[in-house]
Amino acid sequence: MLVGWRRSALVRGSFVLNVVFALYVAVHVVAPPRLVTPRGTLTLLHDNLTSSSPDPVDYPTESEPTLDDPSEPPAPPTPAPTLQEKVYPDLHSCHTPTLTARPSLHGNHWVLYNYIPADTQPACNESVTYTTHADFTFLDNVVPLVERWRGPISAAVYAPGGDFNTTLRTVAFLRTCRPLVAKHVTFHLFFPADHMPSYVPLTAHLIAQRPSCSMPPPYLAAHTYKRAHNLTYPVNIARNIARRAAATYFVLASDVELYPSLDFIHFFMEMMRRQDASRVPAPTRRVYVLPIFEIKSGLRPPATKSALVRMLKRGSAIPFHKFVCPQCHKVPGMREWAESNATDSVNVVMVAKRHPPFHHWEPIYVGTQLEPYYDERLSWEGRSDKMTQMYVMCVLDYEFHVLDNAFLVHRPGIKRHRRDRHRDMLTAKQNALLHNKITPELHTIYGKRSKCFL
Repeated sequence: MLVGWRRSALVRGSFVLNVVFALYVAVHVVAPPRLVTPRGTLTLLHDNLTSSSPDPVDYPTESEPTLDDPSEPPAPPTPAPTLQEKVYPDLHSCHTPTLTARPSLHGNHWVLYNYIPADTQPACNESVTYTTHADFTFLDNVVPLVERWRGPISAAVYAPGGDFNTTLRTVAFLRTCRPLVAKHVTFHLFFPADHMPSYVPLTAHLIAQRPSCSMPPPYLAAHTYKRAHNLTYPVNIARNIARRAAATYFVLASDVELYPSLDFIHFFMEMMRRQDASRVPAPTRRVYVLPIFEIKSGLRPPATKSALVRMLKRGSAIPFHKFVCPQCHKVPGMREWAESNATDSVNVVMVAKRHPPFHHWEPIYVGTQLEPYYDERLSWEGRSDKMTQMYVMCVLDYEFHVLDNAFLVHRPGIKRHRRDRHRDMLTAKQNALLHNKITPELHTIYGKRSKCFL
């Protein structure tokens, strides 16, 4: 009996083990395994899941609330990308070049890049470079310019023949007697290959010079080699040299007689951290416009928008070129600009295109090195030197973002049209070049748009 009972117990035990093993096989072999995800849910893994298959489905555990469970807080909304994240994702990966002096042949001009470098240099993603141009007779404007800008300035200086030496004396005077010039301004000198200076000293010799600040500034010299040899001013060559030499991601290509409002660099870089003003979801080609104004002679240029608006109301300030070429600087949204409150920030007050009635607009703006360059066949004396660039930007469908608390003000003195027969002759010649040669070239390269005019 005892043997029979033991045999029966063994049979029953074997049966139970077989049942347990069968259940184990059913659970772990027949059914696909489950994996705990970082969120704590159980996700089915399918061996045959492909890129075209639906996403794996989440199955809640007993302790996890379902999607319909009101006790689970809603997911926070995805924050909108900042202006920098949307349009300039490569801003913080830009390269900061060193301001090393180097000569280069640019067409038929020699360029001494970084010939007299600034003493300081910010990282490429920390600032905006004011790129500008002049000959030595205009370099006195560098002083009020740098006092307002307080950041990197790239200045291309035209110095043909004997003007080269006077330019060097002027730069040495400004660096010694105006410390902000030495701190922030990098000078690039250029001249035609057929109007070379007699001698080009080493950069180290120039930086070591300490001229007397009690002597008359060299830029007051009445005689110039340029005038004596009847040379025109290659304004667009100068603009392109200064912009190419800029060591920051953002650049403001402007003229040396245009003084910016205070703290612009700080306000502009702060704007990069806010949302984009453009409603277009994809990044667009765009630049950031600073409206330009003139003030009466003898007045101090306003440094803030509130001071400028007061001068506009009194009539002591006017839009730039109001009596010379009003359509050239007619800014879209100017009424909104004047009525918007002055704040300690910079924002976009208007997003515009260069379409009628603004098809002759020549804005000054902040952009990058990706924007079109200027046509170097055009001189300052022949006028309309920025129109080709503006036409290309219109055809490329650029947005012009007008900034509310930023502006440029011209050196004091209201400009009025004056008859100049020699310059009128050069203007007629340049207009013929624009219409007969340059315009057909631009149509071939960039095409046409119905609302874009040269």
